[in-house]
Amino acid sequence: MKTSSLILALMLSVFSFSQNLEKEQKKAERKAKNLVYEANSLLQEDDFISAEMEYRKAISVQKDNVVGAYNLGNSYYKKGNYDEALFRHQEAAKNATTKEARHKAYHNIGNILMQSKECKAAVEAFKNALRNNPNDEETRYNFALAKECAKQQQDQDGGGEDEKKDDKKEDQKDKDKEKENKDQEDKDKDKKEEEGNKDKKKGDDEKDEDGKPKDDKKDDGNGDKENQQKQPKPQPGKMSPQQIKNILEAMSNQEQKVQEKINAKKQKGARVKTEKDW
Repeated sequence: MKTSSLILALMLSVFSFSQNLEKEQKKAERKAKNLVYEANSLLQEDDFISAEMEYRKAISVQKDNVVGAYNLGNSYYKKGNYDEALFRHQEAAKNATTKEARHKAYHNIGNILMQSKECKAAVEAFKNALRNNPNDEETRYNFALAKECAKQQQDQDGGGEDEKKDDKKEDQKDKDKEKENKDQEDKDKDKKEEEGNKDKKKGDDEKDEDGKPKDDKKDDGNGDKENQQKQPKPQPGKMSPQQIKNILEAMSNQEQKVQEKINAKKQKGARVKTEKDW
């Protein structure tokens, strides 16, 4: 019985605490709402300082007050205080409970980043806005502008770190190729010099002490040097083929002379006709 009473008392206590907490939250929500309303009215009267104070009170009363953070961010944006505006809109995007609230917060975050020339970050903000509302034409237009801005900044910066690394790699490749070509040229040059030295040495080996080719012979007037080089040297006790040829030619010439003498004698003893044949 005591245990049941204790449990019942505990449950009533928790229920009562929850009710009180809910009441406090609703109370804080109403108060924050009233403060935001008052701040909006002050802004319409161009009393920015008083409006800022009321927005801050609203956020202090209700930490996750999305409207207060959003409107305060807008007021900072209009005054050109982009750092504070960015912080408040990021706060609103974080605490937003609906897609429409997140869409508006991210859209304004993109605009603030564009004003600060942070185009690449603005692209991501507009992407988040479109994820929550892909049909908003203004967000789509701003997204296209941010992409173009980011591209121009990337081109001006030389393509970013990745492209710089690629450029360094290409430069290194060109240097390596140039070095390879130079090494090959040096090798070809050394090879030519080596071949030239071999030819020179070979030419020196083929010359005699007077610097003349060893195979050259003096012309004796009986034929050119090439024929003389082809003729075999005579050996002791043997006749060369050329000597034999010369002897045969001399014998043939002598025999021809003897035959001519014989023919001449025959012609002298023959009768000579004085009349012409008809």
